Amino acid sequence: MERARSTSAPPLISRTTEVDAPPFAAAFDALAAPRTTWSAPDDALVLGSGAAATLTASGPGRFAEVRTAAADLFDSGDVHAGTEAARPRVFGGFAFHAGACDGDPWGPFPEARFVLPRVQLTFAENGTWLTVNAAGPDAAVAAVENRLADEIERLAGVGADAADPPRPGIARSRRTTSREAWRESVEAAVARIRGADLQKVVLAQALEADLAAEFPRAATLKRLADKYPDCHRYFFEPDDGGSAFFGATPERLVSLRGRTVETDALAGTTGRGETPAEDEWLAQELLEDAKNVHEHQLVADTVREQLEPYAASIAAGERRVRRLATVQHLHTPITAELRDDRHVLDLVEALHPTPAVGGLPPDRALRTIHETEPFDRGWYAAPVGWIDAAGNGAFAVAIRSAVAAQRRATLFAGVGIVADSDPDREWDEIQLKYRPILDELEADSA
Repeated sequence: MERARSTSAPPLISRTTEVDAPPFAAAFDALAAPRTTWSAPDDALVLGSGAAATLTASGPGRFAEVRTAAADLFDSGDVHAGTEAARPRVFGGFAFHAGACDGDPWGPFPEARFVLPRVQLTFAENGTWLTVNAAGPDAAVAAVENRLADEIERLAGVGADAADPPRPGIARSRRTTSREAWRESVEAAVARIRGADLQKVVLAQALEADLAAEFPRAATLKRLADKYPDCHRYFFEPDDGGSAFFGATPERLVSLRGRTVETDALAGTTGRGETPAEDEWLAQELLEDAKNVHEHQLVADTVREQLEPYAASIAAGERRVRRLATVQHLHTPITAELRDDRHVLDLVEALHPTPAVGGLPPDRALRTIHETEPFDRGWYAAPVGWIDAAGNGAFAVAIRSAVAAQRRATLFAGVGIVADSDPDREWDEIQLKYRPILDELEADSA
């Protein structure tokens, strides 16, 4: 995507070299906060440290503000990337809706925040790459090249990973929504849907947990990578590094490369079986379940409608079952070719929130969420991902997620409510969706 060069933007200088791959956890612990990690099935694992530049925004215009700030930053670039995977990218995310980061635990998180890491370690198929970035009026090539040499030496001295600390364990936990309040909320939403005021709304819960030991950041990320290799995994520390938002989501919001768009419809859930035969029976039941199929089709149809203003063509794959470690989902892959060059944030803004995390019609669903949920969603179920200099990028929907600090974690999970939703079944589904993060917090003997 071409764009006029900004004459006022501070310079961006980036230098990259290939290095021997250090152990992930040891490198993570050696690097300074704020740290960022990003990994996806079709993307390299990136471990970022520090902030050469930080882009923040708030309010309904936060997508446009970040797009402009990122374009200004990249327009000024003097970049020697070495390989495409190690090119400078800004990583971050958005709040679910404007004003969504006022309450605990979201205080350290702006409504939009993206970071160009000062040091970026990229574990790619064609090697491991160390990148040093600098931005601002004092950025200088000689200083960046000296810093690169220093970081090479520092990472060369990183030892082997120590034994992973055990999972911290949960001393006590608190639900923000009681079972009685949940039943009332679901029944009220179903009444509105049957009265034609809504088609679907996604209601979420939060689970607050006091940890019995300190939250082991690197070890948790390693375990999620082992258990959920086919998910988008993300980790974002705010500027103070005291807390972190992280997760392993099966739901891609959108990826853009040139004019090629990839996205997913992911809605409809069941559990995993204890035997292969039971697993297959549950999958087939999910494919044939009228409630789940209806919920899924609402999402698939809406994603196509949201892409149509931008697309020259759209194609949807066959609906299938996607199996994860703890749940199974109905999944339809969707691809599109754009009519014109677009920035990835144009598509992020058009698609967020999908009916898989918001509802239909969007305005009424969001109002229902705001009136019903007794907590602040913050970045939960919002877009997280990266942007590069060409306006390409990849974003996931930040579900299967939590905010964690030293001895505290808040987990989030939601379910889609349609006309034939049953409050007890939806409650049980919420518990399944807590499991990816809860499993990494509960003590090993739990």
